Parts: sequence; C-alpha cells; structure tokens
Amino acid sequence: MIDIIKADLNSAVHAEAMIQLMNEYACDPMGGGEKLPDYVKANLPLELAKRPSIHVILAFVYSQPAGLLVCLEGFSTFACKPLLNIHDVIVSLPYRGKGLSKLMLQKAEDIALELGCCKLTLEVLEGNHIAQSAYRSFGFGSYELDPQMGKALFWQKKLPDIPTLTSHMP
Repeated sequence: MIDIIKADLNSAVHAEAMIQLMNEYACDPMGGGEKLPDYVKANLPLELAKRPSIHVILAFVYSQPAGLLVCLEGFSTFACKPLLNIHDVIVSLPYRGKGLSKLMLQKAEDIALELGCCKLTLEVLEGNHIAQSAYRSFGFGSYELDPQMGKALFWQKKLPDIPTLTSHMP
C-alpha cells in the first residue's frame, strides 16, 4: 500500500520520516555524500513547519518512509504568478523503480495548481541521468528563453554562517 501525503511536520512520525529520508539523501553521492549535521537533524522539521510557503510531501509504503519531496514557493516575474520549485527529491533505495517519484511529482503538481502556480521548477545534477529521465517523462525540460542564448544554469554563492537570534534561544 502506497500513501503520498502532504506532511504535517508538527507530527513526530512525519518529522522523523523526513529526517530519515533527508539523511539518506545527504549520504548519497547525489546529495553530497555526507550525513546531515546534528543541528539540521534537530531543527529542520521545526524550521520548515514555520514557513507556510514550504510544502513537504512524503511517500509511505506499508507505513514505512519511502520517499520525500520538498517544494518551495517562488514567483515568476515574467508571468506575474507564483511558481513551485521542487528543491529536494529522494526515493529510498529499497523503493526505487516503483514509480514513487512520479506519484510525489503529481502531488506537487496538484499543490501547485491549488496555489495558482504557472509552473513547476527543479534543478538536477548533470550526472543524475535516472532522475533526469524520470523528470522528462513527467514533462520537465531544460529552461531557456532564447535558444541562441543557451540554457539556464543553476549557480550558488555560499554565505558565512552567522548565528541568528533564534539560534541562541534555549
């Protein structure tokens, strides 16, 4: 039995499932190959639950955590409408190849439609051909405005870890 649900991160069961799956993702080469820091394990569900613009989808197979998809609301200035960015996707190793990613993507699309979004976005590593294939089969493609200018690239700039007021609270 497969259940695809929008997580309630105030639920201990959902929070634990999310951390278990995020840690599995972090340990995988596609997630960087290192376990989540203790701070992240202790605080991620609580911090995400504070943000109504974040949507977490969980897949359970016979009540066992099997998949996770984290979405962040954004905004398309060109369409003047919201968009939903799929930020993290993990299907636990024993459950891969069973169609869970497509079921979670469909749940994300349903949420996006409810929010009035104009599109779904995501980023995927160049070497993650299995994920790229799954995303293409769901209708995703590379992003470009003008083929002569090429495809969009996803870049980052890491910032220093500066403690926030809430990180000092007991």
